Amino acid sequence: MELNTVKEAHAGSGLSADVDVLISGAGPTGLALAIDLARRGVTALLVERQPTLSRGARGTGIQPRTQEVYDDLGVLPAAQAAGGLYPPMGLWEDGRIVRTHQMIERVAPTPSTPYSDALMLPQWRNVELLHARLRELGGDVQLSTELTDFTQDSDGITARLTSPDGGLRTVRARYLVACDGGGSTIRKHLAVPMNGPELAPGHAILADVRLDGLDRDHWHRWTLPTGGFLTLLPLAGTDDFQMLAAAATAEPDTSHEAVRALIAAHTHLTTDQVREVLWTSLYRPKAGMADAYRHGRVFLAGDAAHIHSPAGGQGLNTSVQDAYNLGWKLGQVLRHGAPDALLDTYETERRPLAARILETSTRLHRSGSLHRGRDLHQLDISYRNSPLTRELRPDLPSDALTAGDRAPDAPCTTPDGTRVRLFDILRGPHFTVLALDAPTFEPPTHTTPGLLRTIHTTGPTPDLLDPDNHLHTAYGTTPTVYLIRPDGYVAVAAPPETAASAITEALETHFTAARPRVAA
Repeated sequence: MELNTVKEAHAGSGLSADVDVLISGAGPTGLALAIDLARRGVTALLVERQPTLSRGARGTGIQPRTQEVYDDLGVLPAAQAAGGLYPPMGLWEDGRIVRTHQMIERVAPTPSTPYSDALMLPQWRNVELLHARLRELGGDVQLSTELTDFTQDSDGITARLTSPDGGLRTVRARYLVACDGGGSTIRKHLAVPMNGPELAPGHAILADVRLDGLDRDHWHRWTLPTGGFLTLLPLAGTDDFQMLAAAATAEPDTSHEAVRALIAAHTHLTTDQVREVLWTSLYRPKAGMADAYRHGRVFLAGDAAHIHSPAGGQGLNTSVQDAYNLGWKLGQVLRHGAPDALLDTYETERRPLAARILETSTRLHRSGSLHRGRDLHQLDISYRNSPLTRELRPDLPSDALTAGDRAPDAPCTTPDGTRVRLFDILRGPHFTVLALDAPTFEPPTHTTPGLLRTIHTTGPTPDLLDPDNHLHTAYGTTPTVYLIRPDGYVAVAAPPETAASAITEALETHFTAARPRVAA
């Protein structure tokens, strides 16, 4: 059915939506989005065409910024318990480790960045933990359910879902989010092109294996005579290793027998020492980005919007943060009357970042570098040029926290001496006003209860004290009022005397329904 025909069919029909948001694809992106929507009271249907959640360790690195996202979503404690740090890489020659080096740079935490190292977490475990959190919030995944067709009109989406037994049903939703991977059927249905750099042709074989004869204190690497390599990474919290083999073979073979033979051919291990092959996959290098992230009421997120080389561990992290950016905006539009234009800023903010990260991952892929530094942590992501950002303070130092930047953490105390982190206060689906040394600031009062939380650091009844100066080190010593978005970025930074009007304008213009005006 053509879009115009659908518009005519539904115009004036009063056809109601079954759910607010339909999400196709229950990988990390779709699950993170479903979690964020659930805690905002937004109804969502999450469908996955596979009969089970994703198998395989796949992308294992959870970067520090994504750990902050998981902290907010209530997933981080379980992820930390299940994961661990990357061990040093051990380079093998002649049947022994001849040298070691720390491929993943270790960085000490600071008061403003409590999560400073990449966390190793197999993707199958990551997905399990996200799913468990979604179920805690009352949501779930409909497995073996594939979105096979959809149309959209001015009021919503009409989608057709099929199951393996041939069952067909129609679902009506206000919005559709494609989290269905690099081969996204939704993106193809919309005919949205993907463009990006050309990567040299080749392939790599991924496998999760259980084996004997290797310690779990190193990330083991062998250089192959062909110029390729084979690595075996002990996966934290499991008995498994992840094999990555970039070998110049004409016909890649991912069978279990071939994986055993591959390991035996290029290491000191025998095929008998490879006790079990749990999962295999073939990777061919691709890189690209969708020309548009929004098409009417349909949004592309994660690999459906951008495909990266795995070099640098950026793809999964960028994808989860896509969901985190889009989730709160859908919540504001669907539950707080924000204008639809807020949803346009999803592409405005995320697509330029994807382009930057695509450039970084492609550079690492081509260089073959064995070093991964703090430049991959994604803590420097900023939305300074976003239409949602207002910086109203003149003559800022070049290193000052600026509107659009990530809101840093700071260990503080409450007036009764209880220790609390600023992240504890930011956690949740609300906006936060941080009135730093601005005791007379009065917050807007017309917003929905619970949407805006105001924190004073001085005055007769302060909410937060800074005995160790961590808050002022992170946020500056000049009295300032900050409006912090639900995703932990500064939307407005203003002097106290103009902050109330600036925050009210931002809320009414971008984030909520405008307050009714009374005629004179």
